[in-house]
Amino acid sequence: MENLNGLTALWGAVIFSGIYHGFNPAMGWPLAVSAALFERKKSALFKAIIALGVGHLLSMLIILLPFSIMTSFIIWESEIRMFAGLLVVLVGIYLLINNRHPKFLARIPPSKLVLWSFLAALAHGAGLMLVPIFLGLCAPEDFGSGHEAARQLMGSKIETALLVAFVHTLAMSLIGAGLATLVYFWLGLKFISKTWFNLDAVWAISLIMVGAIGFFTALNI
Repeated sequence: MENLNGLTALWGAVIFSGIYHGFNPAMGWPLAVSAALFERKKSALFKAIIALGVGHLLSMLIILLPFSIMTSFIIWESEIRMFAGLLVVLVGIYLLINNRHPKFLARIPPSKLVLWSFLAALAHGAGLMLVPIFLGLCAPEDFGSGHEAARQLMGSKIETALLVAFVHTLAMSLIGAGLATLVYFWLGLKFISKTWFNLDAVWAISLIMVGAIGFFTALNI
């Protein structure tokens, strides 16, 4: 029962982080509103949301898949988790100190939303937040020993990485689509400038907290 509660909490964290990314305008949902206003087509909004989601998903996978491969080395499980936690903490500290948005994102044309979303998620360390959560879901399984066991273990972790990335991105896309729809059809662009607040500091602190939890949890393995 305790293990089930732990897994439920970890999957809840995957979904919650996706919801947070969905609310965060830095992940791109205002661009979907802009695309619909520029093309004067309602369908452009949802096409933009899909493009942003694809880019975000690819960014999650490029971070998670290498760690899914490393989890096959069970003998170094604690070290891998500590390294991942420390890496997330360092990125959070960097973003807290350097809170300026990357200038190169402004040079990407609106027609390349998949690329923009991919690079924006990488620049903000979005995928890294999922790493300690993902590793928590990768408890060692009973596959026996030998090369075949390692192959099966690696395959199961890659499947978990794909599922984590998909669930997280789906949560983000649904929230982003909801906000973009509200702004485009009812609230207007003035709503963003008048009511939105900067989430960058909150995001950086969240990375530090998640990384620290992952690091100290690994010490007790």
